Amino acid sequence: MTKEYSIEELDCAVCASKVEASVSKLPGVCSADVNLFTKRLTVTVEDQQSNEVWHSITKVVQKNEPSAVLLDQMQREEEYADTRKHKSAGAFTDKSEFTLRSAVVPLRIIAALMLLGISYFINQPTRMNIIILTLLAYLISGYDVIYHAIKNTLKGQLFDENFLMAIATIGAFAIGEFPEAVAVMAFYQIGEYFQGRAVDTSRKSIAALMDIRPQTATVIRNSNPFIVSPENVTIGETIRIRPGERIPLDATVSQGNSSIDTKALTGEALPRQVTVGDNLISGCVNLTGLLEATVSKTYGDSTVSKILELVESSAGRKSKTEQFITSFARYYTPIVVVSALVLAFLPPLFIPGATFSIWLYRALVFLVISCPFALVVSVPLGFFAGIGASAKIGVLVKGGNHLHTLSKITKIVFDKTGTLTKGVFSVREIEANTDKGFSSEEVLAYAAAVEKHSNHPIARSIVRAFQGESLNCESIEELSGFGIAALVDGHKVLVGNHALLLAQKIDLGGYAPPENARTYVMVAVDGLLVGRILLADTIRDEAKEALDELKDRGFRQITMLTGDNNIVA
Repeated sequence: MTKEYSIEELDCAVCASKVEASVSKLPGVCSADVNLFTKRLTVTVEDQQSNEVWHSITKVVQKNEPSAVLLDQMQREEEYADTRKHKSAGAFTDKSEFTLRSAVVPLRIIAALMLLGISYFINQPTRMNIIILTLLAYLISGYDVIYHAIKNTLKGQLFDENFLMAIATIGAFAIGEFPEAVAVMAFYQIGEYFQGRAVDTSRKSIAALMDIRPQTATVIRNSNPFIVSPENVTIGETIRIRPGERIPLDATVSQGNSSIDTKALTGEALPRQVTVGDNLISGCVNLTGLLEATVSKTYGDSTVSKILELVESSAGRKSKTEQFITSFARYYTPIVVVSALVLAFLPPLFIPGATFSIWLYRALVFLVISCPFALVVSVPLGFFAGIGASAKIGVLVKGGNHLHTLSKITKIVFDKTGTLTKGVFSVREIEANTDKGFSSEEVLAYAAAVEKHSNHPIARSIVRAFQGESLNCESIEELSGFGIAALVDGHKVLVGNHALLLAQKIDLGGYAPPENARTYVMVAVDGLLVGRILLADTIRDEAKEALDELKDRGFRQITMLTGDNNIVA
């Protein structure tokens, strides 16, 4: 049996490793994994001992990290619903809290270093003045480290980073090396600060991929619409999706026609036309018509939920390097502490003329430079940062193990739309019916006048291409799945696909529906076909440079994967 918890107030890679190790040792626990990115604790236990284990987990987490808050599935869903409800109202507060919290550590470090400088630049400083000022600087920069070191020691939790830093810096004070004590603590806090910033940045990058999460669903119950959480909609219920809304659940269209933007999930720039009987994928956006659909999957089993599950679990799949470092640190840390003790006490006993203060100083230096926590933090943080940086540019790496595998690949297969191309259409060619006296400029002008009232991606591309003065357009009628009909300067204009003109019994003039997957927009004025506009996806500016660089780095085979035919590709 597997259960997920949310761990709030957990921002330290070492702390996460400590919680994971402690929970894994509980009787009845098969495995435990802490995902620092999503603050999730996933525990698998033996079925017959599940009730006892759940209670023990809370105690273990609180013992290792008293500031951590453990929430179960129900509490997490309630918190998420409350977050959605107050998202807009709390945005400024959350940002302000983050800014204040992120500024505290630098201010403490600056204050500590200023006090340290003052202690040596005041006129005729006495030793007592230096001790007082440096001690004050030390406490400002590291009071929290000392506090956690004492608290963990009383609980029997030795050999963590707080304990080692406290021992090293207090020892420096004991032998009179006051500046070194403050400097070591300040640099440690700087490292912790940048670690926290890196983790937070990576979390934000991962969260950016999760914008496809639907906020609400409009469900029809007893012929009345109700706005509810997608989790509260069951299979067989009818949901209503307005133009511009994100599809909350996988469903089948029961009423209406529309265009669906699937780019967020599939990368396809061309919207998909749907009608009664077609399937809808959650996470996509309804562009044009009002739809009603019958839910075919619960939120937990929907496409968007599965994608989010991959995103959330990506950092939890640890590479072999991460697993080795975590295990290595458990044995390495006690060895370092014991070695430091030996270095401090044995030489003065067996080496003639050796003084205890000198060898204690050397032992403290050894303790600081041998501290394994830089290694323990840097390896997982390196993978975290890599996953986060990839997410920031829209690439989902499904875990540190896969990121490690990337260093060994020699062949790459690229998707075309949205990867090598921008996923945005642009006008490539305008074919005008010159036999009837129409020019390319007139065809584009009529099309732009009509399309400026639509939010369809193709419509926006046509409007962007037109640079002239817009014609007067009125009596607009959007024909979902076909196009738009309108009056432009007194002329009845149709802009849409071949099916629209065929339905209006307009002669295509030899322009048969394309069989080569090209995208054409047909334009008719007063029942006469005046031309058509060819649109195509735009190649990314950096695509050629990226492919050339990959070839220079030794990738032997680069392939493009596309559903287009050879002409379009």
